Amino acid sequence: MDTVFLFALLGLGTGALIAMIAVGVVLSWRGSGTINIAAGAVVMVAGYLFWSLRTGFFAPALTTPAAIVVTLLAMALLAVMVEFAAVKPLRSASPLAKLVASIGVLLLLQAVVQLVFGTAPLNSPAVLTDSVVEVGGVTVPVAQLILAAVVVLISTALAALYRFTRFGIATRAASESERSAVLAGLSPSSISLANSVLAYVTAGFVGILAASIVGVSASTLPLLVIPALAAALFAGFSSIGIACAAGLLIGMAESLLSYASTMAWFPTQDGITPPGLQQLAEFLLIVIALWWKGSTLPQRGEFVGRSLPAVPRQEHLLRRVGPVFVVGAIALLVLPADLRQAITTGLVATVLCLSFIVIMGYVGQLSVVQLALAGFAAFAVSRLGTEFGLGFPAAPIIAVLAATALGVGIGAAALRVRGVTLVVVTLAAAVAIEQFVFANSEWGGGQTGAPVASPTLFGFNFGPDSGLRGLDGALPSPVFGLVALVVATLAYMGVVYLRNSDLGRQMLAIRSNERAAAAAGVNVRTVKIVAFGITSALAGVAGVMYAYQFGTVSANSYGISVALTLVASVYVLGVTLPQGAVLAGFGAIGSVIPLILQKYVLPADHISLYVQLLIGGGLLLQLRFFPDGLLVSRSIKKERKTTGIDTLVPELPRMKSVRT
Repeated sequence: MDTVFLFALLGLGTGALIAMIAVGVVLSWRGSGTINIAAGAVVMVAGYLFWSLRTGFFAPALTTPAAIVVTLLAMALLAVMVEFAAVKPLRSASPLAKLVASIGVLLLLQAVVQLVFGTAPLNSPAVLTDSVVEVGGVTVPVAQLILAAVVVLISTALAALYRFTRFGIATRAASESERSAVLAGLSPSSISLANSVLAYVTAGFVGILAASIVGVSASTLPLLVIPALAAALFAGFSSIGIACAAGLLIGMAESLLSYASTMAWFPTQDGITPPGLQQLAEFLLIVIALWWKGSTLPQRGEFVGRSLPAVPRQEHLLRRVGPVFVVGAIALLVLPADLRQAITTGLVATVLCLSFIVIMGYVGQLSVVQLALAGFAAFAVSRLGTEFGLGFPAAPIIAVLAATALGVGIGAAALRVRGVTLVVVTLAAAVAIEQFVFANSEWGGGQTGAPVASPTLFGFNFGPDSGLRGLDGALPSPVFGLVALVVATLAYMGVVYLRNSDLGRQMLAIRSNERAAAAAGVNVRTVKIVAFGITSALAGVAGVMYAYQFGTVSANSYGISVALTLVASVYVLGVTLPQGAVLAGFGAIGSVIPLILQKYVLPADHISLYVQLLIGGGLLLQLRFFPDGLLVSRSIKKERKTTGIDTLVPELPRMKSVRT
């Protein structure tokens, strides 16, 4: 029992950090109505900045108090910059746009930190004492207790601030009704800015104190937003006290889970504890929170209308697709091997990006789990081949069906909530799948990857190692590229036809207003489930094609940073147009645009980080100047110039007769 108590107390360090990030999420929601996915990145920036000031990375080293003061001032400045770049310009934007903006901030901050400081974790100089104390018969570090006490004190002070001061009353008023707040002489923009500064400074301060306990890492600290989102969900995005308590309890529970994994009765694989247990537990916590609190999650009363990007019709589809198909086929046959490989990668990524068009563009839900579903299908193809001897076409069909079922199950967890809360459960699911499945040597590929045999049918090999070569006689074979071209073209046409179908019109109605769609006779839950199924199937097809293209499947190819970068790139180009998915696919890592940048423009050793930096910054610029997306804005102007009227308003679904 003493050991259990010890591990519970040892979880206070991480729990305090989770709690403070959760409080920051609550403050962001109160101030601007944004689910701040970048809240964990704020702690990351504070940790790296404090480390650089204390170690003299940029200039002569500062003392600890001076470094803390400078870091907190920098965090306040960062809050102001983010507010004016990604929050204030989007006050009239849809919740989806605000959420995507926070993803852009996350990508931008993470890329800058890794380019400046490198990707390896750092050991930060300690701020708190390294002494120990005996509590309840066990010896624990004093720093853990101090950190938890600091977080509780800050949370208590913030709760009192929002309950008893004019600022707190003004924040609650703006959150409940921005229109009434404006009529009362309040400024929602100023209130949002003040809340952002509070969130950044308090999270940064706790991040500094916790840096020597949890470490400073650009890959792990941003992901602490996932358990923090679970805590914020239990708090209903409104209660600071509950968010703090839930965060502390989550940290303690994860520490106890680590202790339990060392016990003899705990399930193991070849004597080794399965990876990703904490991430799986965080996902399950979020699912529980959504089912428990989903129907009571608060909705902000905003002063301005919530506009969504227009969804232009696609006319003369064959006339547009035909020439592009021919050019693509010729390019696969005549271009050199590196470009042939890049084109094939772009085609496969296009299929994956089309899944974002369906769930984000047509339904208005932000899901980031598609890349993980693609990886799930890819690993399934590998395991079906190595363990059961199944090849083409049985293995890919089973893999796609399995990925579809998994995606529908994940999406069903968020059916009780309206709006963009789906991102919370899909973000947690993506990380859980990556850590619990892909990194598992039994189910995924572990650290070495999983092999995939080339697809053959009736003795003909149409994989990248096919005997039919391009004009240069080198691998990869253009045969698989042509297969990818056919699949991508069919997927593109299917997504276009979906937009013009009755089901597509029902999706657009749900995207516009779920309550109005339900009143018009649309079965909202059924349509959402079908949308999850379609987008998961597209992701599964892309995953199978990835597996066949490279002949091996590695967990590194399906990380959450790659997924967020794809989401951002699709939104930049046009989340409601399939053409946006095509360009985003050819901008994916390993595809044509990064290959050209790597060869002629950017340093080759950090090309993925530079692409992430460009997409994160480009997303914020696009949301500011072209909120509908670059291609959508162009399509709108062309349509209005041609017809003289706005024909881009989504059609309402056909009314269903009601029998009495």
